[in-house]
Amino acid sequence: MKLLTYVRAGTVRHGRLADGDKVVELGDGDLAALLEKAETPADGPAYALSDVDIVAPLLRPGKLLAVAANYQEHVTEAGAAPLVKKTLAPRLFLKPPTAIIGPGDAITLPEVSSQVDWEAELAVVIGRRAKDVDVSAALDIVAGYAVSNDVSARSMDYGYERESGDAAVGFFDWLAGKWLDGFAPMGPYLVTADEVPDPQDLPIELRVNDVVRQRGSTAQMIFSVAELVAFASRLMTLEPGDVLLTGTPSGVGVASGDFLAAGDEIAISIGGLGVLTNKVVGRGR
Repeated sequence: MKLLTYVRAGTVRHGRLADGDKVVELGDGDLAALLEKAETPADGPAYALSDVDIVAPLLRPGKLLAVAANYQEHVTEAGAAPLVKKTLAPRLFLKPPTAIIGPGDAITLPEVSSQVDWEAELAVVIGRRAKDVDVSAALDIVAGYAVSNDVSARSMDYGYERESGDAAVGFFDWLAGKWLDGFAPMGPYLVTADEVPDPQDLPIELRVNDVVRQRGSTAQMIFSVAELVAFASRLMTLEPGDVLLTGTPSGVGVASGDFLAAGDEIAISIGGLGVLTNKVVGRGR
């Protein structure tokens, strides 16, 4: 099932995609309202997709988690040594919900960076409350999957010089570069887990202005979706509607020195999860 969050008559609502060009309404609010219920509600009225405005599946999840360095070729393309999984823990970090935008929304270039980059990623949405989940059962708590983009500022300029030799400066600049408004596009819908029998067998492709920049597969992840979910649940209680971005394959802009500019269009496809398209606009637009 493909589930959507959209705006109709000025109100956020959610429903399921039907016949490719209609949405069957299921209730008010985004998909978090649906995930918190024990059962799927009865079908409401149907509307043409052209009569609603599709937004991100989850607008303000309780937790928006992401993982760094989860594809070996992405690690090595920037010159770093390959990671050794047996001595590694998943490198989780948080992005703020204000980073979330939906399909068709603009990614606005920030004033604090001139090097804004793309990262195509599989988004995993949690379907029920869980803590300390075993890897063998981790996929059982997943509600579904979506396309996402972990947009990243590769440089930060606050208007004054800082100590360049301090390792903490580089780390926090990297982290702050993940937090900017609009830096977590997601959508166009949530595909329920029953329609994704193997989340480690999904092709990933990202195009900038119709030129392929990333092409890979979720099979290349260092830590699988199940391993990431299980690890996250050891650190914190996972709740319905929480989102986990699972890392990006090689082909990011920083590896070639190419960054996003106003007017660029990014299109990301992952398996049968749809295409997420966003345009880039300059400051003040």
